Amino acid sequence: MATGMLSDPGARKGLLLVSPPFLFALVMLAIPLGAVVLLSFWSRQGFTLDTTFTLANYQEAVGHPLYRLLLGRSLLVSGLVTLVTVLLAYPIAYFVSFKVDPSRKALWLLLITIPFWTSYLIRVVLWKVILGYNGVINSALMWVGVIDEPLQAINYNMGAVVITLAHSYAPFAILPIFVALEKIDRSFLEASRDLGENKFMTFIRVTLPLSMTGIVASVLIVFIPTVGDFVTPELLGGPGGKLMANMIQSMFLGINKPTLGAALAVISMVSVGVVSLIFVLLCSRWLGGRQ
Repeated sequence: MATGMLSDPGARKGLLLVSPPFLFALVMLAIPLGAVVLLSFWSRQGFTLDTTFTLANYQEAVGHPLYRLLLGRSLLVSGLVTLVTVLLAYPIAYFVSFKVDPSRKALWLLLITIPFWTSYLIRVVLWKVILGYNGVINSALMWVGVIDEPLQAINYNMGAVVITLAHSYAPFAILPIFVALEKIDRSFLEASRDLGENKFMTFIRVTLPLSMTGIVASVLIVFIPTVGDFVTPELLGGPGGKLMANMIQSMFLGINKPTLGAALAVISMVSVGVVSLIFVLLCSRWLGGRQ
């Protein structure tokens, strides 16, 4: 079969097109991921790496209450970020898809991607300035007389982390929803109106279910990477705002426990995968029940 495929010009051309991205993914993703998994089953004694197979790293990672706390907090923060981001992204995507003139949609999409024109670190630092003790928000509230002294509750906590991450990942959520909305046949909406449904019920029964693929994509695109974000919690989370990613970073770069850090990374990836799979299955069941 393989010989027959190679003799087919179309198959050879397809193989040639697929090979570069496949090799890139293999080198940049599969091999490093395999190395992390392998490292998690080893141990380290001082500066010596013992390659004897062991489950001690996973036993410590699962048994220590601090690591369980950090994992739970990371999943919770990522869930809040995803919820806030998607709830804010959907109205924007809906407005661009249904209300903006087709000739200007490209301009709106360009404006949405403007945050990508600057470094992610710069955006985080800017939010630190905005939310800081003497930052933009506190200064504005004091100037209009709403408060007498700067608020300390808007910075160096989980709320600041959620706000910053939601802003940073907003374009990732807007674009998939916009694409899903653009694919909706407008005649379905007209048919719903002809059958006597109002705008709200048309949205609930027609628009929302048909755009669910974009919502699912947005949730996964935002949720998965935010679990591994360590820059924002480091700069805006404060002493009590560290997440699992910060602990993993410390294991590799600070306290010289890369094998334990690898085990924590694997557990985090598995946890994210399980949560994402459950979410997709629930959405599939919900869509299946409406058909």
